Amino acid sequence: MRHDDQVRLLHEIIDRLDAGTNVDAGGIRRNPTSVYVDPDLAAREREVFFRRHPQMIGLSGDLPEPGSFFTVDELAVPILATRDVDGTFVALVNACRHRGAKVVTEERGATRRFSCGFHNWTYDTAGVLVGLPKADHFGDIDLACHGLLRLPAVERDGLLWVHPDPEGVIDVDALLTPGLADEIAHWHFDELEHLDRDSYDVACNWKLAMDTFGETYHFSTLHKNTLFNGFHGNVQAYDTFGRNHRMLLVRRAIDEMRHRPEAEWRIAEATLPAYWLFPNVQLLPTLDGAFLVRAYPHPTEPGRHTSKITFYRRPDREGPIDTSRVDLQRTVAQIFASIIRDEDYAMSESQQLTANSGALTEVVFGRNEPALHHYHNTYREALGLELLPLLDPRLATG
Repeated sequence: MRHDDQVRLLHEIIDRLDAGTNVDAGGIRRNPTSVYVDPDLAAREREVFFRRHPQMIGLSGDLPEPGSFFTVDELAVPILATRDVDGTFVALVNACRHRGAKVVTEERGATRRFSCGFHNWTYDTAGVLVGLPKADHFGDIDLACHGLLRLPAVERDGLLWVHPDPEGVIDVDALLTPGLADEIAHWHFDELEHLDRDSYDVACNWKLAMDTFGETYHFSTLHKNTLFNGFHGNVQAYDTFGRNHRMLLVRRAIDEMRHRPEAEWRIAEATLPAYWLFPNVQLLPTLDGAFLVRAYPHPTEPGRHTSKITFYRRPDREGPIDTSRVDLQRTVAQIFASIIRDEDYAMSESQQLTANSGALTEVVFGRNEPALHHYHNTYREALGLELLPLLDPRLATG
């Protein structure tokens, strides 16, 4: 993010802290709880959001060198992401062209060849079929026509994009809008290294997982012994970029930083930026690296999802790697993950139980929760549903 934009946003936050105000969505919205339980809606979401829409699956640091790979199993199509020998990011359908078995079963690693465990058909890092045992017994086939199926793949400014549809198109500028694309570039995500990862199978709808990142109103209650020690609650800066947004969670470090010259102000010191990338990604840059959260719906149960969390570090620029610093970064990452798992997602599971019961037909998004308004009307717009109306809170009776 440009420094002048950082200063502008930090002034906006400081003014709100001094005045005891927050971002104001202008009214409230009522969201039907059926969106978390309806199996027909869940099937439409899986088709529109996760099969026919490009997916941001990681950062460049997930593929640090030629031969690096990782797999994505949470989408309708199993994906093998690799870095070819020439450094190109490649995405492949992780299914052997012989009998359709998964070629790669590991989550990540590095290799020069991928061999299917069924019959040992072997492919290179670009997915080209380079060998099969007893080829003279099998029959005459054209190796060039039996490589792993390629998927559209784009690597830009450190973000890895894949389209699950082989005929799909990835237009990063259209996905992010030019304003957000420029801002993303300024974070230099391409310089980050993979640090650690975690995965949670959670008994809540994937949208409830996204909702937990949609406001800081809960910090003083749910996170009173954890995040609230380092963050102000119920204050933020918020901007939308088409279907995406940027929300700034306010660190208590701003209290000291505000007294320093503006030339020393840094947005990642005073806040934790949270970028929502439609439909299911939270990307949070820090001074030392970044957190990446991806929420994927369960293939058959609306009230269940998988969250994949990946942690990245900014490498040591001079000298050997400081292992004590890496250990500290890993510890901080795991603390962050445990708060999401044990506090946010525990509450989300509670919300899901209520939605499942049908006891409440709707819930309320407050004026101080603009991200929730934006999330759900964005989902609804993408599905062609009627948007949630903005209600004057003085007239929005129960």
